[in-house]
Amino acid sequence: MRVRLRVKEVAQEKGLSMTKLHQKSEVAYGTIRKVFRDPFTDVTIITLGRLAQALGVETKDLIEDVPD
Repeated sequence: MRVRLRVKEVAQEKGLSMTKLHQKSEVAYGTIRKVFRDPFTDVTIITLGRLAQALGVETKDLIEDVPD
């Protein structure tokens, strides 16, 4: 089982670009770009929490389990 990040989809639903998400979350732009391009990239729990807070969702809403 792998963990897939749903950051890009949620950001698009909320109408936030990578730049706006970077500004709201204070997460490095390069990290956000990496997550948008590769939803299987590793991020820290702190980063995931910042992204969730900036998007106005719970952390659990940004992850999903997918079979290998």
